[in-house]
Amino acid sequence: MKALITGGAGFIGSHLADRLISDGHHVTALDDLSTGSLLNLEGLLEHDRFQLVIDDVRNSETVHLLVERCDVVFHLAAAVGVQLIVDEPVHTIETNIHGTEVVMSVANKFRKKLLLASTSEVYGKSENVPFREDDDTVLGSTRFSRWSYACSKAIDEFLGLAYHDQYGLEVVVARFFNTVGPRQAGQYGMVIPRFVERALRGEPLQIYGTGAQKRCFAYVGDVADCVLRLMDCPAACGRVFNIGSTEEVSMEQLADKIIEMTGGKSKKQFLSYEEAYGRPFDDMMRRVPCLDRVRDAVGFEPKTDLTKILEMVIEEKRSRL
Repeated sequence: MKALITGGAGFIGSHLADRLISDGHHVTALDDLSTGSLLNLEGLLEHDRFQLVIDDVRNSETVHLLVERCDVVFHLAAAVGVQLIVDEPVHTIETNIHGTEVVMSVANKFRKKLLLASTSEVYGKSENVPFREDDDTVLGSTRFSRWSYACSKAIDEFLGLAYHDQYGLEVVVARFFNTVGPRQAGQYGMVIPRFVERALRGEPLQIYGTGAQKRCFAYVGDVADCVLRLMDCPAACGRVFNIGSTEEVSMEQLADKIIEMTGGKSKKQFLSYEEAYGRPFDDMMRRVPCLDRVRDAVGFEPKTDLTKILEMVIEEKRSRL
């Protein structure tokens, strides 16, 4: 199989590329390296079944050439990370919406099956936990730029499902819930690498808000496995699937666990959202996926618990530091 991965030098994209290459497939990664990194592709750049194309996913000419040559498309390219979304809302909206418009249109032209990466952010401020794929979304005010990301990914989903309904394009929508693991950068606001990097340097772990917010973290290898299973499942087309873990942890508990696992030298530092982001910020207290649909479709169960994930991240960050 010849696979195109947009955002292929990113955190999730590079792990997916690894998995596809190890399974014997050919992979082309399209990435502008704005948030992706060549370091993520260290083991692939010299491989004869791997190609990296450095360009913007909004460049329709490049996308046209690459989609024509592939069998399937994994559309992962997007603005990612709360910090980046807060700092660059225009980039977020343009990349997420226009990039998906380009990829979807070209995939439809050549009738290529496509996986569209979405996010748990589309559930917004809903308190109807655990989140089910057909639940209503509850978004905050437009004055909070973080909701531009949720809206842009929701529009991506609408567009993907519309292409399926109107043109019969094979589209699978995957909503990722806090995917984590080695290679993830902390600079764009991802909490686990940010905590781990600071803990290894003996610096205070900065907890935004009260620290009572709870999240479920899924290992990127488990997520990549689920994505490939969904793409092999004909019944998944035209449907939305949560992909994540149901193991909840609060941000303060996460900080305590990382401090303990890295040697216990760091302290906890609580910051208001305004101190952290330089402006008012809207957040949600819990984000837990219901996995019934993906379990029924492809038998997915997350295999890697939080402790094992943290061991892998700490080992990688320690070696790089």
